[in-house]
Amino acid sequence: MMTCGQARIVRPLLIAASLMGLGLWAATSAHSEDAARTRRIEVAICLDVSNSMDGLIGSAKAKLWDIVNTLAKGQPTPELRVALYSYGSPRYPSESGWVRKEVDFTTDLDKVNEKLFGLTTNGGEEYVARVVQAAVEELDWSKDDKVLKVLFVCGNEPATQDPQVTLEQAAEKAVRRGIVVNTILCDRQGSPDALGWKRLADLAEGRFSCIDQDRGTVAITTPFDKELAELSGHLNQTFVFFGRSAKELQTRQVAQDANAAQAGLGVAAARALTKAGELYRFSENDLVQKLLDDPKFDVSKVADADLPEELQRLKPSERQKHLSDLATKRKEIQKKIADLSAKRHAFLAEETRKQRQTGEQTFDMAIRKMLKEQAAKKGIVIPE
Repeated sequence: MMTCGQARIVRPLLIAASLMGLGLWAATSAHSEDAARTRRIEVAICLDVSNSMDGLIGSAKAKLWDIVNTLAKGQPTPELRVALYSYGSPRYPSESGWVRKEVDFTTDLDKVNEKLFGLTTNGGEEYVARVVQAAVEELDWSKDDKVLKVLFVCGNEPATQDPQVTLEQAAEKAVRRGIVVNTILCDRQGSPDALGWKRLADLAEGRFSCIDQDRGTVAITTPFDKELAELSGHLNQTFVFFGRSAKELQTRQVAQDANAAQAGLGVAAARALTKAGELYRFSENDLVQKLLDDPKFDVSKVADADLPEELQRLKPSERQKHLSDLATKRKEIQKKIADLSAKRHAFLAEETRKQRQTGEQTFDMAIRKMLKEQAAKKGIVIPE
């Protein structure tokens, strides 16, 4: 039996040990939260849609999925949010500096692609500083300094045209929020306009690149593209969207498959890889994804009115098995896409090497290079 004196000694020790245990738990929990935060990447893309920028817009349409697939290789796998702005069209309000927000930050890559394919070019004033300022101030950027926050602004005119907002002002606002601004000038090497674009990147702790906008509009085709595009269509059959936005999501998914196919088999193949990966997810709107995320997910807890017709036609006892079968089918298709994509990657490696030998960069090459470098600073390693 413990004496009163011993108790007086032991009790503080037990309390201290408990506090240390709580501290260790809190530190471990904080470490886990920190690790989770480093997995997010926020990317805002600002595209010039004035005259002569068809090559840039075409490059963005053709290469969005390749850029996403590069990010999907990141270790740890990041959560990706993308926003899109366009600027330089006389159809936009002059009071905004001819700037328009196309898409707020979203994980729905189909929505981003939909807006990309809706962009058209027209003559106008290209206020680079204004679109940077708008994207910095209007978007819901994370306040966590461990999140990679990157803005890309692309165009082909002097970056200093804005009569109201200077490059210094736009850059200062970005830096204050921890947003890196990368600039891409679509012009010949050695262009005198490069000075302003490079200055903006330097001020906002980003990188500058000068590209041939027309070289990035055509995706390289491979012997594996046709089958990958077909598997992409089969993958759609494993999505069971539900709730108010179900029809919209399903329609958009099919429409973006069509846009990718129209841009070329190489684009459709790249989109297939994205759809089979971790960055193409509808965790809140896809019942199959809910089951994959949580094997204990019970579809019977979803109101009948929120279920799609294919499930409403089934008996309640059959619905869980239907989702389970689709989850298995999705994994099988994803495996086939991954295997074919590995072969496609090897095929493309030589062509990519040849492109790099020219010394010229395309739209997606410039973006991927910058993202790899800047992601590494946030603890996300993106391999070749």
